[in-house]
Amino acid sequence: MFHPGQHIDYILAIFSFLSMFARAGSLSRVTWTGCRRMGNFTSSTSVAGSSCVQHVQEMVSQNCVVIFSKSTCPYCKMAKNVFNEIGATYKVIELDEHNDGRRMQEALAQMTGARTVPRVFINGNCIGGGSDTKQLHQQGKLRPLIEQCAPCCASSSDGSGSGQFESAK
Repeated sequence: MFHPGQHIDYILAIFSFLSMFARAGSLSRVTWTGCRRMGNFTSSTSVAGSSCVQHVQEMVSQNCVVIFSKSTCPYCKMAKNVFNEIGATYKVIELDEHNDGRRMQEALAQMTGARTVPRVFINGNCIGGGSDTKQLHQQGKLRPLIEQCAPCCASSSDGSGSGQFESAK
């Protein structure tokens, strides 16, 4: 039924599911995407098996903007272009170039309810994918979300994005 360590992932998934409904009423309909707030967790050196959820949560909690992407995906490029356009600093995890990319994508599906890429997180919250990111930007709602992050993460001074890439680890 469960492999060692999976019971923690199962409990986190149930907690996530319940907390989504508890907070859904207080979130704007435009920004509600069925994703949840990530928590802070201690660092792990391995990204194997059940620790994929923890690794994803660490990336999201340690960076203002995180894009879980695939290098050939046009929607992923769309999301990155939006952040480049507004000069935001972001971290990119290219799942197709990461040793545990497939398992990380499964973890993202479990955590957010969607397995498609990109999965874009701002200040610990999943805002959705490429189209969602572009729509929030067009509505003038993306920059305010980024500005809620720690000052070091909000934007770069030269107006160009500074994506930080993580690939084969």
